[in-house]
Amino acid sequence: MRILVTGGAGFIGAHVAEALLARDHDVRIVDALLPSAHDGVPPGLPAAAELVHADLRDAEVARAAVAGIDAVCHQAAMVGLGTDFGDVADYVSHNDLGTAQLLRALAARDFSGPLVLASSMVVYGEGRYACAEHGDVAPGPRAIDDLQAGRFEPPCPACGRALEARSVPETAPLDPRNVYAATKLHQEQLVTAFAREHDGVRPVALRYHNVYGPRMPRDTPYAGVASIFRSSLERGEAPRVFEDGAQMRDFVHVADVAQANVLALEAEDDRVRGAFNVASGTPRSVGDMARALAAAIPGGPAPVVTGDFRRGDVRHVFASPDRAREVLGFTAQTMLEAGMAEFAVAPLRAPARI
Repeated sequence: MRILVTGGAGFIGAHVAEALLARDHDVRIVDALLPSAHDGVPPGLPAAAELVHADLRDAEVARAAVAGIDAVCHQAAMVGLGTDFGDVADYVSHNDLGTAQLLRALAARDFSGPLVLASSMVVYGEGRYACAEHGDVAPGPRAIDDLQAGRFEPPCPACGRALEARSVPETAPLDPRNVYAATKLHQEQLVTAFAREHDGVRPVALRYHNVYGPRMPRDTPYAGVASIFRSSLERGEAPRVFEDGAQMRDFVHVADVAQANVLALEAEDDRVRGAFNVASGTPRSVGDMARALAAAIPGGPAPVVTGDFRRGDVRHVFASPDRAREVLGFTAQTMLEAGMAEFAVAPLRAPARI
């Protein structure tokens, strides 16, 4: 197949492009190479891919991007929490408008085929919780007074008791709690609406959990927590772990994420549509991740738990891997300690200095 990979010069997108080329697909990469994530064309980008340095929000760019392609792997997006709410227009522009222009161009050429979207676990908001008395419950946003007092666990909204965190299936209610999360959910909704109106389109939303691995961006407010901890350790500083370090996540290696994209694009089973969690299936705490990374760097200082917090963060969110395993055929191969040992010495990507 000839596959368009939007954002294919990015951290995850480049790994996806490499995995597709290894499967003998033709790959066209369209990437705006935003300075917040890139210092020009990144090293190591596969030479066999066609690279188009352009902004997908431009209608002419989008039309040219989809010409002659058989499948779409839509990775392009601004990611992370950013710096503050002042980023809102940029997130909406790149993520929502960029997706809309892509879909309009696909509609104009009457596209049919797989359309795989990079979504995120952030669409769930808080994860899934159960109360001993009230069963499954959906806690509201955590109160600032509680966070400031070090009460990080969300209480049962009915009785105030402690809750048990459970894995989140794809059928869980969606509750985006920051700007980035809202744009990822809107991307899913746009892709779904497009597929409903165009026969032959097979839409897939891969809800990535906490992705890490070689060539992850560094030294940017949009970087993931693993990259932030790695930069601290390289400076000889202890990683600063927010809250009490017990918040649960699912850390998944970028090579596994790339494989999930390959499976979604190549699938012949029509059940491979809709949302899939892309995760290791083994939840670990942020503190666990920080300790595993520090242990992999000789002389690295132990993490420090700060008690600090960010208002947009959620307490626990980790995935049920069942649907991805049973329908998509995806099972992650890299577990945390092995992945962090590799990540500790892997090359990272620096943004432009502007």
